[in-house]
Order: sequence, then structure tokens, then C-alpha cells
Amino acid sequence: MLVSEIREILDADILTGEDMLDLNIDYGYGCDLMSDVLAFVRNDIILLSGLVHPQVIRTAEMLDINAIAFVRGKRPSSELIRMAEMKNIILLTTKHTLFTACGLLYKNGLEGEEIAHDEDSL
Repeated sequence: MLVSEIREILDADILTGEDMLDLNIDYGYGCDLMSDVLAFVRNDIILLSGLVHPQVIRTAEMLDINAIAFVRGKRPSSELIRMAEMKNIILLTTKHTLFTACGLLYKNGLEGEEIAHDEDSL
């Protein structure tokens, strides 16, 4: 799914990466615990989170996550936005809750990251 489609589905604002809206995202992962993201994410995902903290950007950088959507209308600080810009990470923000945002993306065809784990074991 293209980032431009994700933006439309979530009625999200783009905070960084407006020039990367044609990037394809294979899976989604919703989580506020970055330790879980580090433990379980292995694929090209968009990370949906309510955690607006530098650790989210650092985690994304470590795992080559190219897109993050902040939920519940949360907006990162200008420092966080600069960090994401330096790392070429797309940031979006949506007013939807984490549950609703994940559900909307799933309903529109974006699979959960655990589907990729199942496919790896085949």
C-alpha cells in the first residue's frame, strides 16, 4: 500500500516525507512499546503508535522503518520532526485511535506484520 493511500485512509497529516508518498508499505504494526517493536518487527512496515518520543525515531532507524503514524492527534516536537527528516522517515499524524487506525488500514488491505511471520514459516 502506498503512503499516499495510507494518508487518505487515515485522514492523516504528513509531517515529513511529502516527497516519498509513492513509497510502498507491505505491512502494519501498532504498538507503544518499542521493546515489542524491536522484538517482533522484521518487515517493511508502517509503525502506528501513540508514543511521541525520540525512542520511536531511534527504533525506526534501527529496523529500517520508513514510516510512522502517530495516533490520537499526537504531534511530535520540532526536534522529533528534524530527527525524522535527517533519517528520511515519513511522519504522519491522525486523529484516530490506535485501534481504529489499525482497523482502517487492515480493512483496506494492509496486513499485519505477523502475517509475514506466518509466511516465513511455510
